[in-house]
Amino acid sequence: MGRYYLRLALASLGRHPVLSALTVVAIAFGVAMSMTAFTVLMVMARDPIPATSSQLFAVQIDNGGARSRKPGDDEPATQLTYRDAMALLANHAAPHQVAMHAVALTLHPADHTLKPFSISARATSPDFFSMFDVPMLHGHGWTKADDDQRAAVVVISRALSERLFGGADSQGQTLRLDEADYRVIGVVDHWDPKPRYYDVINGQDFDEGEDAWLPMSLTVDRGMSTSEYEFCDAGPRGETFADLLKSECVWWQYWAELPDAASVERYRATLVNYSRDQQVAGRFGWPPNIRLRNVRDWLVARQVVPNDAKLSAIVAFAFFGVCLVSALGLMLAKSLERAGEFGLRRALGATRLQLFAQAMVESAIIGVLGAVAGLGLTFGALWSIRMLFPADMGRIASMDAALFGIASVIAFGCTLLAGFYPAWRAMRVAPALHMKEG
Repeated sequence: MGRYYLRLALASLGRHPVLSALTVVAIAFGVAMSMTAFTVLMVMARDPIPATSSQLFAVQIDNGGARSRKPGDDEPATQLTYRDAMALLANHAAPHQVAMHAVALTLHPADHTLKPFSISARATSPDFFSMFDVPMLHGHGWTKADDDQRAAVVVISRALSERLFGGADSQGQTLRLDEADYRVIGVVDHWDPKPRYYDVINGQDFDEGEDAWLPMSLTVDRGMSTSEYEFCDAGPRGETFADLLKSECVWWQYWAELPDAASVERYRATLVNYSRDQQVAGRFGWPPNIRLRNVRDWLVARQVVPNDAKLSAIVAFAFFGVCLVSALGLMLAKSLERAGEFGLRRALGATRLQLFAQAMVESAIIGVLGAVAGLGLTFGALWSIRMLFPADMGRIASMDAALFGIASVIAFGCTLLAGFYPAWRAMRVAPALHMKEG
């Protein structure tokens, strides 16, 4: 029976090619618009580290009071001062903690035929790799002992290793960064969290990750300040790097791993007590004001998904709705045109359920064609975005297997739903009326 309905549906499509083509086109454009916006929104809003996002907490301490904020805003600075970051690390109040900041360096290749080039790097503490589940292709990160001893070591990305060493295991190789040599001890495998949740401070939420990672104690000794921004609303920076370290400028991102609710509360109390100590010492002239947010809450607080992306998705789905209504109207027009055919079939003994099944098979074929064409246009639209905006939107305009599955279900489901009403109308045809007209 299914093959019979399929033959009837294909014959009907052949008899009404214009209406059928217009219906497919309407569905395809609606699917493409909505699924392109949906894909971008979902990539921006997804949990970048679902296994441990509820256990990783961004730390904020108010070191500037009202003078560092807009009137009526009590949100602490999103970063910490050097002195606060080092004090929390020394406190060991969490099983694992990370202090870090971005660094820009110039790499001088050993092959002198190659020109020096800039790389992005991150100065960080040893727990970075384990806390953030960074996959290692070769080697390992440094230890606390390496950090304490200011070991001149570096971990590099797989892309940088392939660029410099052709993809071979580069452990033990020497990199010249700025005017100093570093020994490679590890190579990070493909790792590209979107958004880059551990550093969403300066509007670089979806930028490419780092090329290299360095021990923070060594970078401080060598006077490497951040390559991003030093926010000095709470006090002047000073002239020298030593002045920066003693200043109230915030430029260190700080994260703590807290495995359960009890440890979260203990750490929160630690931050309150630390702030209160600073108040007693005369450094803070206001009550403790801290924030402790896990990854998902942190991304919401930082508005990583902008309102215009949400609005674009809403508009795109509204357009999809209009396209579905148009497709429904075209399918209904074709169904009404075939009322005589359906009436004759009813008079010859076909049941309402059989007519409904026949009409639904036809709607399904149109829906599948429209959805497939729409998903094809979606891939084309995402490719165009990547080509036109490779540095920003291009990095999130991609559809993985999970997103493709979700988009397919939405596209096919909505188009089948649009065909339900015409099929229902087809089975409601009164055979006597149309036999009389005939």
